[in-house]
Amino acid sequence: MSSLLKGVNLYLIGMMGAGKTTVGQEIARKLGYRFVDTDAVIAQFTQKSINQLFAEVGEGEFRQIESKILAEVCAYTNLAIATGGGIVTQQKNWSYLRHGLIVWLDVPTDVLYQRLAEDNTRPLLQNADLLTKLQLILQERRSLYKQADLHISVSANETASQIAARIISEIPTVLKPDPPSSSNT
Repeated sequence: MSSLLKGVNLYLIGMMGAGKTTVGQEIARKLGYRFVDTDAVIAQFTQKSINQLFAEVGEGEFRQIESKILAEVCAYTNLAIATGGGIVTQQKNWSYLRHGLIVWLDVPTDVLYQRLAEDNTRPLLQNADLLTKLQLILQERRSLYKQADLHISVSANETASQIAARIISEIPTVLKPDPPSSSNT
């Protein structure tokens, strides 16, 4: 599969709690790729948690930092990249994402709710009716997520390894094959 991909990066997009980091690590392991989580890079770069950044500079400035990190990450190859759930909301980010293969992990909101019910690290979910907030965010972003090259519907009982294997098996369906070489003999 790695030879078919020819070093093309895989960008995992989807809602917070979709499993982008866990699945991305599995994909990287299975493909012999390196793994990058853009939120982790942002936290390392700024020396602040995502929650701190949102609180101190707001979502707008956070999105600017996120775009800068994505621009730097996309310069590399052979990466499986877990992106922040809102990375798709900035039009300029699509020019970076399109340098690779974009995979949408589509997880039902009730599953997201179960995964995030006890998570207090998500700035957009603070002080909110969690299920309603998740539904609203997904409604706002669904048309953007649908622009992905691969749409992977995830069920509640699938493991990260199973999801990664399914993604890898579906990659050939969206890659354009090399044109046949012509020989002049």
